[in-house]
Parts: sequence; structure tokens; C-alpha cells
Amino acid sequence: MARILAIDDEEDIRFLIKQGLSSHEVITAKDGPEGLEKAHCLMPDLVLLDVTMAGMSGFEVCRQLRASADLVQVPVIFLTARSALSAKLEGFDAGADDYVVKPFDVTELEVRVQAVLRRTQPHEAGAALRVGKLELNLRSREASSDVKKALLTPTEFTLLEYMMRRPGEILPTHRLLEDVWDYPHGVGDPALVRMHIRNLREKLEEDPTQPSRILTIGRQGYLIQRE
Repeated sequence: MARILAIDDEEDIRFLIKQGLSSHEVITAKDGPEGLEKAHCLMPDLVLLDVTMAGMSGFEVCRQLRASADLVQVPVIFLTARSALSAKLEGFDAGADDYVVKPFDVTELEVRVQAVLRRTQPHEAGAALRVGKLELNLRSREASSDVKKALLTPTEFTLLEYMMRRPGEILPTHRLLEDVWDYPHGVGDPALVRMHIRNLREKLEEDPTQPSRILTIGRQGYLIQRE
């Protein structure tokens, strides 16, 4: 059983989440400030987050979660009626692990929650992956290069681990969506992959606009450069 914090200003949605995820402990908050307070006090295993709320948007809540050393590794799924690509990109840029559009199917939501929770499972103590000057600590979820060091979000960690176990291999977007995000074949937004690749470059590349380790291979996919 996971502890899930649902932050949404609609009472009906909060009730639906509690009913649909009854196998978990679901805590609710009606706005961003209340949600942040509960997140710091209760340390949830996952946050479900609306975007459009009075006073503080879900994007800002997510950015504050990612800025907190205690909460940076708590996965966040946006659950919102805002379906435009620009909204999704802003959500991914803020640090979201996934993005579900309302109205949503409760069964689908449970599947997405379980998939994200799997990515937070602990790894073997003390183990690390190394590809050239990239290193990933599988216990602390900290990644480092010869120029930068960063604590990764759950999805950043899983994505980088997956790629580092396949250095030099071109990994198509659809394969990353299937294997990292657990989306069925043909489902999932390529922007989800693109923004997480960008975030990894920001954290690990000397010049994110001219990456030398996490490469894009035009019209084919992404790869970790062997050194």
C-alpha cells in the first residue's frame, strides 16, 4: 500500500480518486499551499496534482516539490483537464513524471500510478553504473559527470539507468515510452521523453545545447555515448 497525496480543488475529483485508489492510503488537499504542507509533513509515496487551482497553480506546486531536498524524489502525476501540448510541456518541464488528462478512466489511473510507483523501488545498496565519465548511484539516485552532479527525479533516474545499461544503442522514443513509462505500444506522448532527456542534459551536460553524452540521433531516437 502506497501513501498518495491528491491535490485538487474539486471535491468530486478528490472523492473519485479516493474511491478508485482504495487499495492505497489516499490523502487529499484542496489547493497548492495545503498540498505542500501535507507533503512536507506526511512524505507521500506519490502526488497526484491538478494544474488549475486558485492561488497557486499545479505547475508551481510541482516546482516547489522538486526544489525540496526531502521531496525531489517523490513522483508526481498531473491529473488535469488541460490537454494542450503547451500545458503538457510546462508540466514535464516543472518535473512531472506523467500526465493524465481529465476526464480519466479510474482503471487507467491505477495503471499509471502502479507504473510510476515501480520506478521508485529501491535498488541494491552501494551499486553504481558507469559509462565513461557518467556515473549513476543506484541507491542514492544521484548522477554525476566530470562537470556536474545532481539528484534525479524518479523518472529521470529510471530513464538514465535504462539508457546507461545500453550504451551506444539507439533507443527509439516508442521503445522508451514502452519500457520506461510502461505505456502500451502506440500510446504515450513523445514530448514526455523529449522533456526528460532535456532535463537530464541540463543536470549532467557541460553545455546542454551541445550535448556530448546524451545524444539525439535524428529521426531514430536517443543514446548514451560510449567514451
